[in-house]
This record gives sequence, C-alpha cells and structure tokens, in this order.
Amino acid sequence: MTAFPHATRPAATHDVVNQVPPLVGHDTAQDPALLAAVEREGASWALPELHELGRLAGSAEAHEWGRRAEQHPPRLHTHDRYGHRIDAVEYDPAYHRLMETAVGAGLHGAPWADDRPGAHVARAAKFLAWNVDAGHGCPISMTYAVVPALRAAPELAAAYEPGLTSRAYDPVLAPPRGKAGLIAGMSMTEKQGGSDVRANSTRAEPQPDGSYRLTGHKWFTSAPMSDLFLALAQAPGGLSCFLVPRVLPDGSLNPMVVMRLKDKLGNKSNASSEIEYAGAHAWLVGEEGRGVRTIVEMVNMTRLDCTLGTASGMRLGTITAVHHARHRSAFGRTLHDQPLMRQVLADLVVESEAATTVAMRLAGATDRAVHGDEAEASFRRLALAVSKYWVCKRGPAHAAEAMECLGGNGYTEEHGLAKVYRELPLLSIWEGSGNVAALDALRAMGREPASVEAFFTEVELAAGADHRLDDAVAMVKKELSDSAELELRARRIVEQLALVLQGSLLVRHAPAAVADAFCASRLGRDWGGALGTLPPGLDLAAILERAAVDVG
Repeated sequence: MTAFPHATRPAATHDVVNQVPPLVGHDTAQDPALLAAVEREGASWALPELHELGRLAGSAEAHEWGRRAEQHPPRLHTHDRYGHRIDAVEYDPAYHRLMETAVGAGLHGAPWADDRPGAHVARAAKFLAWNVDAGHGCPISMTYAVVPALRAAPELAAAYEPGLTSRAYDPVLAPPRGKAGLIAGMSMTEKQGGSDVRANSTRAEPQPDGSYRLTGHKWFTSAPMSDLFLALAQAPGGLSCFLVPRVLPDGSLNPMVVMRLKDKLGNKSNASSEIEYAGAHAWLVGEEGRGVRTIVEMVNMTRLDCTLGTASGMRLGTITAVHHARHRSAFGRTLHDQPLMRQVLADLVVESEAATTVAMRLAGATDRAVHGDEAEASFRRLALAVSKYWVCKRGPAHAAEAMECLGGNGYTEEHGLAKVYRELPLLSIWEGSGNVAALDALRAMGREPASVEAFFTEVELAAGADHRLDDAVAMVKKELSDSAELELRARRIVEQLALVLQGSLLVRHAPAAVADAFCASRLGRDWGGALGTLPPGLDLAAILERAAVDVG
C-alpha cells in the first residue's frame, strides 16, 4: 500500500476582518411603516403577538428552518415498496416546523373565526413579518383564501371551516372531518389554457347522491398533500367550482394522481405539481356554470397575499442591504457613508415603505369589507388589482438592487438575497401576471364604476398636500377620460393609478422625508428610473433611519 504523508493544517495566511455580522437576533416586525399601519388599520390589540412572531422570524433558529426547507425540497413518492400507488410528497421536518408556526400564529384561515375588528389586518401584518421562507406561504395563503369561496356552499362551509380556521397543524393524511386542523389548496389551471380557465377541459359528471366525479388534468396544483382543494371543471351547466378532498370519508385516497413535481426557479420548499383527476369525488361549491364567480373570492385573497408577500420580500431586502452597508467598509469609510450608496439604500427604503403602506391599507379594506362596509369593498376591488400589478412588478427590480448592494456576496446563496431574488418574480406571475392584473383593473373600472369613485375618494384625501401628487392625479384622470385603445394603454394607466394611491397614502401617513422622496421621484418624475437615482436635496438620513435594525 502506498504511504501518503499526513495532512497538516496550513499556517494562517490572513486575518478575517471587515465582514458583516449575521442579520439574526432582531424583530422583523420592528418596522415603523408596518407598526403605524397596524395601529391605523385597527389592529393594535395584535401587537404583542406580532412582535413575538417577529422575534422568532429574526432568530437564527427560524433562519435555519427556512434554509433547510429550501435546501431539501419536497420529494414525490408515487408508489410504496409493494407497488401500491400512494402519490405521497415527503417534506423535510423543517418545512413542518414552518407550517406549524404559521398555522399556530393564525396566518392561515384563523381570521375568519375571529370577529374582532382588525383580525384580517393582524393576520396580514404577521404574514408580512414572517419572512423566513416563501414556499410554505403558498398553502398558508390558499387556506386563508378558500374560506370565503367555500361559503358559497353553506353546508360544506359548516363542515370544514372549523378545521380551516383551527390553529392546529395536522399534516397526517386522514379524512378531513376527523382532523384537528386542515390545509387547503386550489386546482384551477390546465396546460391548454393557463389563466384562461374557461378553456378548461376537466369534466365533472353528476352522481345520483348529488356529488360529482372529476376527470382531467391540472397543470399547476401546489401543495398536493393538502386536505382539501377547490377545483374548476366543466359540469353540464358550464364551468363550475368543486371541493375535492384528498382523503375520502372511508380513509381511502381520492383518485388524484400526482404526475410530477415542478422544477421551479424558486419557491423550492413548496411542492407544485401536475395532477390528474381519475374520477375523483367532488362536491359542487356555488351554482353550476358560475365557477369563476365563485372562486374569484379565493383569487382576491391570494392576490392580497401576493402584494403582502412582495412587501415582505422588499423589507427583507432593504434591511439586509442597509445592515450590510452599516458594517462593511470600502475606500476608508463604511458603505453606508458613501454618498452614492446612500442614494441606493434610501430609494430601497422608499419603495419598500410604499409597498408596505399600500398592502396594509388593502388589508384594512379587506377587514372592513368582510364586516359589511360596501365603500371599502368597492375601493378594494380596484385598488387590489392596481396594487397587485404594480407592487409585484417592482419586487424583482428591488431585489436585484438590494442584492447588488452586497456585491459578489449578494450573489451567493449563503447571504440570503439570492433566495429573495428568485422568489419575487413568482408573486408577479401568481394569480394573474402583469397583463392579466392590468386588464382586470380595466374590467373593474368598466363593470363597477363605484370602484373608480371609491378609489379617487381615497386618493383625494391628500388633495392640496403636495402639488406633484395633485398633478399626477389630474394626469391619470386625463388618461382615463380618453377611451381610445384603453387595452393597449392598460399597463401605463394602472401604473399611474398605483403610484397616485401610494403617493396619497405616504403623504398622509409617512414621515415627510419619505413622502417627499416618493413624490419627487415617482410622481414628479425627477428620477432616473433605476433605483438609486433620487433627486438632490432630500433628507436621506431620515429615510435611512426607517431601515435601522437592532441585532443582538
């Protein structure tokens, strides 16, 4: 045998200096824009729970859960060792810790069982603060969103709402009526139609007992181990909405075949699948032929979560970039003290604060609409479509700029922002990509004129406070008065609507430095377009204080 010399530890070649400490040991809810919105929107009673969750989200332990859940993505097992079809998805234990925490904190369906004013605001704030992993947020969001749609079938709602709103996480596959807690998903799009769900080909055949049997495919069904799904299928009366349980009352699996899991850019911890219904048992939700109208309640809620999730990612990117810049030195001073870097960081703060403020305003509108406020429901109808388009469109660019603040370190996986960068494009695509969201806003304006009135009533609460905002409102009204080629101009119009809404909210509620920076750049157009091109003369120090994080 050949003898090899023993390895020796090499001598130290350098001291490790000028490295940034980990961004752990802080409270992610300690965001001045978020906390002010919670107070303003009527959920101050939830602040202790919010801070408790925020401290956990900022801990090294939760960061490790998020890392493991992404690094060890779900695995599909189609058969057991005997050859029986099982269609089981196996998750890393860290994923279950994330789910257990989110359900226990009420980020799923819990607000629907809470009559306190502000319950949906409290849930939104916690959803925003719980930023350790985006993938498990998908089933959490769908469980939240399924409840209002399910109420179109009162008997089914009565049977399943207690489980959907329970704060118990029970991942074992079992008949749903006997479980302590339930998770729900949606099964809508098909390969030939995508967002055009009216092109769906899955068939729903009525059965003598009043149930249906579904046969067909679904191109995207996330979290296939959920207990319940809302699915769209063609019934004799047209496209209809159905409740599909994963496990039948006798304990057998509903014939829902998981063909494969998607290999995605991000959202790795979430098992997105292609499935086939092979005569799956289902129950009608709402009326035959009104499936889109029924499930739109679910879509509206998940669109809210797309906006909240993007705001959450922006906040994480912002504080990571600012934290790095405060502790990293170059050319004789910290990055934070470099004039051009301060421009970039301040612009990240402004964009993040605008996203958080409008997202939480929409959460407040949702809460009040649930309690019967028709004016808030009208405002939400247009404002949600507009904000989903714009905030989610801004997310990827914001993440890229935050990542660039870390230089080459930002492009590595271990520094965290690569994960944020991969996640944010999904929120612009999910529940209607840019064109779908923009056209939906036009549809809302055409079909529901009250939504336009409510929108401008909100925006004009800031009338006279800033001439740049006033000019921008006048400009978008002029755009709307021209009916020529509205569809072609949809993105332009919706962007302007989103900006005047954000501007109005910031002028009324944000510190003067933030509102001034937003109006000067986004509305006054004294802005280069790229982040970090704010006009001179702004109070950058006051803006940057909004992203200061205490670690320890």
